[in-house]
Amino acid sequence: MARASDKPKATPAAKAPRVKVGVGQPAGAFDASDESERKNLSTVRKSLVFLGFVAVAYVLYLVLSGQVGTFFSALNNVAVGWVIAAMLAYVVYYLLGVGAYAMAVANDPASPLGIRDLMSVEAAGIFFSNLTPNGTGGAPAQIFRLTRAGLSMGQAGALQYTRFIIYEAAEGIFAAIMLIFRLDYFTSTYGDVFLVGAILFSCKIASVAGLLLVCLFPRPTMTLGNALIGFLERRRWLKRPEHWREVVNTQLLDFSRGFRAAAANVRGMLATLALTLVQLGCLYALPWFVLRAFHIEADLLTCLACGSMLELLTSAIPLPGGTGGAEGGFAFLFGPMFGDAIAAGFVVWRMVEYFLPVLAAVPLLGLRSNGRDNVYEKSQRLRSSLARLRARLLGEGEGPAVRSSSRPAAPSHGSGVTVSPKSLKARGGARASTKGRDREWTSSD
Repeated sequence: MARASDKPKATPAAKAPRVKVGVGQPAGAFDASDESERKNLSTVRKSLVFLGFVAVAYVLYLVLSGQVGTFFSALNNVAVGWVIAAMLAYVVYYLLGVGAYAMAVANDPASPLGIRDLMSVEAAGIFFSNLTPNGTGGAPAQIFRLTRAGLSMGQAGALQYTRFIIYEAAEGIFAAIMLIFRLDYFTSTYGDVFLVGAILFSCKIASVAGLLLVCLFPRPTMTLGNALIGFLERRRWLKRPEHWREVVNTQLLDFSRGFRAAAANVRGMLATLALTLVQLGCLYALPWFVLRAFHIEADLLTCLACGSMLELLTSAIPLPGGTGGAEGGFAFLFGPMFGDAIAAGFVVWRMVEYFLPVLAAVPLLGLRSNGRDNVYEKSQRLRSSLARLRARLLGEGEGPAVRSSSRPAAPSHGSGVTVSPKSLKARGGARASTKGRDREWTSSD
């Protein structure tokens, strides 16, 4: 990593070049990250143009179908208070997402991540996932912001991979729970058409199972992946086979290492999974708030079940924001509840669930902690305050103080991935080393 003393001295003719290098970050990594960011923004600009055409298509549909009068009549009767409640539910969804990242680093004294950094990371996931096909731009944008906050590429990837696995698993678990409680409703209301949703649910379970196999058995997966790449390459069915070999031989192993390091703390991972299930509940409950805004009584559990199925339908469409799947899925699942107000209901739901979050995420993308207290220090102060409060309530005096130093002699047992930039080694790649129950991720300069 470049040091200040290594820079050439400034002369009257030329100034010393400025090298932007993060903690534990290879000097050329930011160039690659910047290039990835530019590609993401280019994709987002195209997606915004696409969504503009979609909005025009909405208007044309209302005009040509003769529903303009019904649409505005339904909107005139909307209870604004319930719409605001739906917006607040999405805010809670966002904050719980920030909390899930914070739980992963709360017990890591060496992590440079602060709350503002994590707010930017979660906002990047919302913004780029909603404006790129199948949400493919979300994870790279989040890893980019984690590196900007001071993590190496290996450390950022490990943290993001773990979060991705837990979120995907939570979606499958939530859908399974909803099907158990509302299977009779789906079959009686939607008949054989519900088989489409059942297939999507099965695909979600299969994808989560595949991710777990990759994480738990990376070597056999790499062997199988290389064999498949060779098969497709010999038949000239695969473009850029070298790229896919790099993905299989490098990224799959990093993916597995990140997950297994986090999974070593079972209690922390289960806590993060429970938090993610509550987070998804806030997202899936949005149609219930919209129904109440239109003065329609609805069962919350049924709306959660339909919202979960709607998310599966939306994510199956390879267009920004699941355009096409969102419209058709909402009309199919919530049409019996909204009746004639279905068009207006969809517009309000889409505004709360999609358009407003994308716009609100923009100013949050630039948040930075800039070296201020990291999450570990804040969590230690919070624990100390709670300990003192408990001691006062129980009449035990001030109680023991909780150490809040950012550099203790040894890291405590934490949840998620423990990141130690100071322990970076000379060799490349992310490597997990175990000592007792503690896990420490190292990466090269």
